[in-house]
Amino acid sequence: MAPRIFATITTGIAGHSQLRSVGRVALKALIFFEVVTTLGLIIGALAMTISGAGWGIALPTIQDAPLAAERMQTWQQVVVNLIPENIAQAVAQNQILQVAIFAMLFGAALALLPEPKRAPLISVLQSLADTMFQLTRFVMYLAPVAAGSALAYSVGSMGLASLLPLGKLVITYYAALAAFCLVVLLPILIGFRIPLRKFVEAVAEPAAIGFATTTSEAALPLAMDRMEEFGVPRWIASFVIPTGYSFNMTGSSVYLSMAAVFAAQAMGMHLGWSQYVAILAALMLASKGVAGVPRAVLVVLLATASAIHLSTTPILLILGVDTLMDMGRTLMNVVGNCMASAIVGSSERCLSTPTGPLQD
Repeated sequence: MAPRIFATITTGIAGHSQLRSVGRVALKALIFFEVVTTLGLIIGALAMTISGAGWGIALPTIQDAPLAAERMQTWQQVVVNLIPENIAQAVAQNQILQVAIFAMLFGAALALLPEPKRAPLISVLQSLADTMFQLTRFVMYLAPVAAGSALAYSVGSMGLASLLPLGKLVITYYAALAAFCLVVLLPILIGFRIPLRKFVEAVAEPAAIGFATTTSEAALPLAMDRMEEFGVPRWIASFVIPTGYSFNMTGSSVYLSMAAVFAAQAMGMHLGWSQYVAILAALMLASKGVAGVPRAVLVVLLATASAIHLSTTPILLILGVDTLMDMGRTLMNVVGNCMASAIVGSSERCLSTPTGPLQD
């Protein structure tokens, strides 16, 4: 996870020349991504807190030791621990949050170098990112077998009643997605005067591809074409949508916070405000760059479990129903990236339709 986090965040910041030549558009896109992702994390955490699907699960006896109160970090300790003392040590200890912070600083420094000096290193880092994505795919090829094994073990050791919390988790997730669309996405579209019917028609096909394949990577070419037909200038769509694959985790953000709170509830933990903030901050940084890899969000959650003091046992139980939720979160990731390009185009006053510009 550490090499993937480092490579994807660094190339996402430094790998686009538009970040310097079209800084205004890049800034708007990044602000949109982070605002929407943060709201998704908050809604997911609230939905699971209200649902309480994780309470009362009888975990197998092999689960990790419960989290003691004295092990919980205060928000001051979380802030201090954001900066790594040694990046190699952070990688070795799987301190994902520290690796992400270092990658952001490294990417910003790399972006300030002249193009001839920046390009070779970006090429190497992009190759590293692609390699780690492929390695993640190798791991996720075993996901169907692992899902069957996880369900079989759960039912065999805890009975059919163990499936009820997982079913409640799936229902809660799709209810949270519906609330996210109504509370966050719809007001943003209306606020920027995006024609709703035409937008839905434009994103319907790429979103369906993402839903069916559970990878937004397969929907990328069609999504860019449809948004260009919708009226987004090519140079905006070609920058915003691919950048969203690293920074815009619309559907995955809802899932990550829900799964983390579900795991905490299964462990019998009562989270305080500082713990909620620590979990959301860790997931916000660690989730960058996984939109194109099927079910890799679960890998992110497992990798950050130690950083946010969660047992991996309840997270592994989620694997049994992860595919059902992966379809929904991939669809939402595709919609979110398309929406970002339309919002940026509208804010630049260059969004148009076949019948003429939407804004003067």
